Amino acid sequence: MMRTFLLTACALGAFAANSILARLALGAGAIDASSYSSLRIVSGAVVLWLIAAASGRREAALRPEWGSAAWLCLYAVPFSFAYISLSTGTGAVLLFAAVQVTMLLAAYAGGERLSAAQWLGLGLAGGGVVYLVSPGLDAPSLTGSVLMVLAGAAWGAYSLCGRRAADPIASTAANFVYAAPLMVPVFAGAVLLDAVTLSAAGVALALASGGIASGLGYVLWYAALRHLTAGRAAIVQLLVPVMAAAGGVLILGEAASWRLVQSAAVILAGVALALRAPGGRRGRHPSRSQLSRS
Repeated sequence: MMRTFLLTACALGAFAANSILARLALGAGAIDASSYSSLRIVSGAVVLWLIAAASGRREAALRPEWGSAAWLCLYAVPFSFAYISLSTGTGAVLLFAAVQVTMLLAAYAGGERLSAAQWLGLGLAGGGVVYLVSPGLDAPSLTGSVLMVLAGAAWGAYSLCGRRAADPIASTAANFVYAAPLMVPVFAGAVLLDAVTLSAAGVALALASGGIASGLGYVLWYAALRHLTAGRAAIVQLLVPVMAAAGGVLILGEAASWRLVQSAAVILAGVALALRAPGGRRGRHPSRSQLSRS
């Protein structure tokens, strides 16, 4: 029990750290978004491949995973560009909401019919997002918000692609390994546009995000998932945006706006309701177990 608690806490802390590291690097202009994304993917690929190789999964970690790799890139790039303008907490709330809503809607598309309570929860979550980004003095950047929602949707799709992975560590390593070359056009575009900004601090933060918060964080999460039910795994992830927002306030000195507090409460309550409510009629392809892999 204590081992599961520690694994879960460390994994969730790593997920929250991704938002904090990105905001710390990109908000301060220590690195450009394209370079940050590229270094994050490459360092994650190196760490995960080394872990896979050390555990006898070298060949499995090199099996082509182009579809999942593409979704991983489509998550990483908008995520980085979004954090140029979004606060840590706002970005994490939008990302989390988009991931879980995407996966719930995918469950519906896959044959699971959601109950009235689940639709109510989705409606609350959607309303919270609309309120968060609605015009006003405290409203976050609309461009950044749209980019983060796109990143969340891509991460949800990436998670769904890997739901049947027989060996999660090897599969995740392969995803990062094959995502690395896909980042070449992204970085090349920044070079052509003369938009590359690199500093020692920015590079270090990107490597920490990819190699530690992403690479090691995913390994810890998969270890924890072996002892968590799908429902509990989904619910404990509600802590990620809270932890990220707290880190933004304590570490980066960001202000926690009343709008963010209110909308986060509504979004998280809606997602929790949707996840915990009894499901409706199931079709041929029930997908509730997919929610544990976000």
